[in-house]
Amino acid sequence: MKKMKVAVMDGIGQTSFVEREVPRPNEHEVLVELDYVGVCGSDLHYYESGAIGDYIVQPPFVLGHEAGGKVVEIGKGVTHLKVGDLVALEPGKTCGKCEFCRTGRYNLCPDVAFFATPPIDGVFQEYVTHDASLCFKLPDTVDTMSGALIEPLAVGFHAAFQGEAKIGQKAVITGAGAIGLVTLLALKALGLNEIYVVDVMDNRLEKAKELGATAVINGKKEDTVAKLREYTQGKELDLAIDTTGSAFVVGQAIEAVKKGANIVLVGYSPTGRMDLPISLFMDKELSLKSVFRYRHIYPLAIEAVASGRINVKDIVTNVFEFADIQNALDSCVNNKQEIVKAVIQIKDPTLN
Repeated sequence: MKKMKVAVMDGIGQTSFVEREVPRPNEHEVLVELDYVGVCGSDLHYYESGAIGDYIVQPPFVLGHEAGGKVVEIGKGVTHLKVGDLVALEPGKTCGKCEFCRTGRYNLCPDVAFFATPPIDGVFQEYVTHDASLCFKLPDTVDTMSGALIEPLAVGFHAAFQGEAKIGQKAVITGAGAIGLVTLLALKALGLNEIYVVDVMDNRLEKAKELGATAVINGKKEDTVAKLREYTQGKELDLAIDTTGSAFVVGQAIEAVKKGANIVLVGYSPTGRMDLPISLFMDKELSLKSVFRYRHIYPLAIEAVASGRINVKDIVTNVFEFADIQNALDSCVNNKQEIVKAVIQIKDPTLN
């Protein structure tokens, strides 16, 4: 059997390479040779702490779930893909039978098997088999690095849809990490032209400006609510999307938005709880929405990239070779001031 290289997490902050057999696809699967895998905040959280809530890593464990690559083998029941197709992989396989799957809200399926969510291994490896229905063919204008970034972009679009984003609205995004930035790109693609971004790291704010934010605010150095009112000439905002998980920041969003506005929570609170100005929230009759991954978004996200409305690779600040994955993960953990979004190049670029 052909062997492949796999990066496994041996313990907190520790990785090594092992050899495993290249898997064979079943009737409804394809075998994908991976080109790029993005480094997500959840990967880093598992790497740093060994757990996210009730999901606990049992080493050896494989991280990584943002994947793009090339189909190299197909199951006999697969008709919509062929060998050589470039694909983006949606990482969660759902049961298809529960209430949520049957009503189209499959991201809420309680029995989802999601790459790099214990006990399901991720894709920091050279090959993976995956359900063909979750492998989306990329148009000729979309490369596999962009394909890997469709996953976080789908989160950004889902946040925008949860907030009922509309052309002509004024919005604020709190947090300018990768998810905040893809949310910015999604809102712009949906026609919003007045979008403010708040963070406490200047390099992330510079990236947000580069990607088209109307203005940026350093929440550590400036009064966020006062600056938003200054920028909008006293007008309040239609939409706030929080990617920080900070109760203090969400409280600022409640102050900054107009009556009847939507607030969308994307970032998880470190404590699992938030103490919010609920009286003000109720006086304004605000709507609070939340985001858990995404649903039915890969095709439109791919189209947004293919059409040129979004260049999702613009969020990438660092590309690491697969052989350097220990340094890549350590750098992402320790150099947040410099690294906004990192991608691992799995395939050796010197090989065809």
